[in-house]
Amino acid sequence: MERTTKTIFASFLLCTLLLHLHLSKGVAQEVAKSESEALGEPEKREALEIIIGGGGSPAPSPASPESPCPPPPPKQLSRLEKARRVLLKFKSLIDDPTCYTQNWNENTGTCDFRGVRCATYPNTSEKAVAGLDLNGARVKGLNGCDLPLSTLLGEKQIPELTFFHVNSNGFAGFVPNEITRLPFFFELDLSNNKINGQFPLDALQSNLLVFLDLRFNQLTGPIPSQLFEKDLDVIFINNNQFTQGLPENFGSTPARYLTFANNNLTGPIPKSVGHAPNLTEVLFSGNKFDGCLPFEIGNLKRAVVFDVSNNSLTGPIPLSFGCLKSIQYLNLAHNKFYGCVPDNVCQISSLRNNGNLSLANNYFNEIGPSCWSLIKSKVLDVSNNCIPGLPKQRSSKECYDFYKTKKACPNPSSLYYVPCKSHWGKPSSEVTGPPTEPVTYKTLKPHRLRL
Repeated sequence: MERTTKTIFASFLLCTLLLHLHLSKGVAQEVAKSESEALGEPEKREALEIIIGGGGSPAPSPASPESPCPPPPPKQLSRLEKARRVLLKFKSLIDDPTCYTQNWNENTGTCDFRGVRCATYPNTSEKAVAGLDLNGARVKGLNGCDLPLSTLLGEKQIPELTFFHVNSNGFAGFVPNEITRLPFFFELDLSNNKINGQFPLDALQSNLLVFLDLRFNQLTGPIPSQLFEKDLDVIFINNNQFTQGLPENFGSTPARYLTFANNNLTGPIPKSVGHAPNLTEVLFSGNKFDGCLPFEIGNLKRAVVFDVSNNSLTGPIPLSFGCLKSIQYLNLAHNKFYGCVPDNVCQISSLRNNGNLSLANNYFNEIGPSCWSLIKSKVLDVSNNCIPGLPKQRSSKECYDFYKTKKACPNPSSLYYVPCKSHWGKPSSEVTGPPTEPVTYKTLKPHRLRL
């Protein structure tokens, strides 16, 4: 009985244990199921997708490789390419009636553009645009707009320029001050355009400048003294509207060729003119100069052309003019000169041999013996003066009225000073040959000069 009881108790314990285990499993399953429902199956899938790199929030990325180097900076444009872009832009701004810039296009090399001159830039092997020659191109601003020089001339355009020739075009406005920073610039020709304002002092800042041509523009105001301190060989500023007198330092200029013709300049010819060391040709004609001629002019031993015609100058011709041993063209016509034409002037061999001495339209009343042969050979023109016995002279009344009111020169003794003695005496028989065509007289026409 006792044994039976133990058996039953053991069976009860075993059933209780099995029941407990069964119930524990069910509770675990129920808890797990409710937790799954609380968290939701989608979250399990989301967690899985995160692990395999799917949707949802991005998973931490694995260690990335090193970042690539930044791209190199763009290649710097060559001097030639920079100039090319300036030239092509300029072409887009102009009206070109003569098709001068027709070959300025993408199919033509920059150095083959018409009017473009290239050279090797100093201390390099690099080509650059060294000069522009648009002489006679007749380009002007598109659609009637102004064409400023700054479209081509200046440090920000083509800084390598050595010369800029644009005779007979439609450039207008002022000379840009950037021209002062062109390191190799030596020739500037702006003639026959529409440049205005006062004298472009900035153009004189170039230490290499030797050629300056501003003819046939609309420049006004005085001529600056700085012009005669520069190492210029050529100064052409005729046919503008310059006013006032010539600076006293005129004689400091080393220039050989000067033209001041056809402006509104006043006052006397400076005495210093006789000290210009290289002066070969000078035109003062067509202004409003007055006073007497200084005797210092006789010191111009190299002078071939001296022209003061069409002014209001007066007084006798100084005897020192007989020392102008190289003179071939001496023009004092259309003034108020008077007295005797010095015989030593008519003896200058370079005048006697096919030269030209024009004294027309003055008030001379006497000529030296040597001058008669020059009249006969048509070297000397003394028409419309007051010389007795010659045809084509002024009336007696006109001559009388003039001499009654003529103005005396301030230093009359200087008129008789002769710095050279070798040219005083008998007419020279030396044959010098026909005179060469003067350079400066070509400046009185607006077209391009060919020196």
